[in-house]
Amino acid sequence: MTPHASAAVRRKVTMASAIGNFVEWFDSAAYAVMSATIAGLFFPDYDATAALLATWAIFAGGFVARPLGAAFFGRYGDRLGRNRMLALTILTMSGATFLIGVLPTYASWGMAAPILLFLLRCAQGFSTGGEYTGASAFIVEYAPEGRRARFAAAVPVTVGLASVAGSGVGFLITSTVTDEALQSWGWRIPFLLAGPLGAIGLYLRSKVEDTPVFRALEQHHAVEQAPLREAVRRSGRQIATLFGYSITNAVGYYLMSTYMIAYMSEELGYAKSEAQLTNVVSMLAYSVACLLAAAGSDRYGRRPMLIVACAGFVVLPLPAFWLMGTGLAGAVVGTSLLAMLVSVIGTSNVPAMVEMFPAKVRASGSAIGYTAAYVLFGGTAPFVATGLVSASGNAIAPAFFMAGVAVISMIVVLTSFKETRGLSLGRDADAAATERV
Repeated sequence: MTPHASAAVRRKVTMASAIGNFVEWFDSAAYAVMSATIAGLFFPDYDATAALLATWAIFAGGFVARPLGAAFFGRYGDRLGRNRMLALTILTMSGATFLIGVLPTYASWGMAAPILLFLLRCAQGFSTGGEYTGASAFIVEYAPEGRRARFAAAVPVTVGLASVAGSGVGFLITSTVTDEALQSWGWRIPFLLAGPLGAIGLYLRSKVEDTPVFRALEQHHAVEQAPLREAVRRSGRQIATLFGYSITNAVGYYLMSTYMIAYMSEELGYAKSEAQLTNVVSMLAYSVACLLAAAGSDRYGRRPMLIVACAGFVVLPLPAFWLMGTGLAGAVVGTSLLAMLVSVIGTSNVPAMVEMFPAKVRASGSAIGYTAAYVLFGGTAPFVATGLVSASGNAIAPAFFMAGVAVISMIVVLTSFKETRGLSLGRDADAAATERV
């Protein structure tokens, strides 16, 4: 059973987790919002498609550091506590993002500029490797049984709201400043905001006590000293299962939130402001749908909701991408449809990846499986989608990529995923306490 926490404490925990997670993902969204502008500033000698591909390659390169971040922060969270881990992730992310905002461009520093951009993206990726799974464990370990998904919905909802804020800032900048001003200083604004936002998130997280589950492990001297090794040894099936269905979550999210702005402006011919406005609407739809999908996950279970999401991703991407090419209204409907599918899989993924791992290795196990999916499939999704469109000349080629990945996840859920909704979150601590009775 999950140790008891008062309603007031749970509200405080939810707020600290949500705001900190918002800061993390606003910082990540800043890169996507200004991707087309960054392409011209850091790769000026390339043609438009090649420059955008290079920009997405750097974006994907940031994911290379995620496994290192997952290993480091997962071990840190299992050995020293979830809260300390989350304080360090937000400090790393906000610092790296702020530095991108003051980075000289190719015109000033030549090839050193894109190299430094890559290194700062790696620092962002290193931080993100521990943030999402760490925030998920933190909030779910405080949540009351029977309402874990609804509490955990704060994690994907704040991801959505962070993207809305990032796109909103981008829309405001691109629609109010001249192209010359955008190229000179306007693109830097979303990155520079990371400084004060990071300070706020760090302060809030420092005021919250660690989870009842982790404190119970400490009380019973049951903290695992080699959590990474034990996670692989004890929970290899769970890691593989989490990876198998998270690849659809990863591809769906990054095509929806990151790729669509550049896709609509570069491939479909929409104005940048129209593309960013569409992204704002779809991410708002995602955020609202997360609350409804989370309630369904608590009522019907994680497995049924994952099956529904995977089936939707097999069937609906093709009509969604077709709609995007019919006009601005169709683009809003198409992107919102994909956004709601991501909400269904994401709101069950958060509690499931916490519940499926024992308390001793929870941060490590969930970080390994989830991060591997995002490194191999999420970070490369915009690059793959751009390449598919360029190679085939077919604007809806990314829909086939999305559907193909979803078929794999559907097979994994049907054959390997076992319902986790009723599992005890403190089962390692419970066992340790029984041994000492």
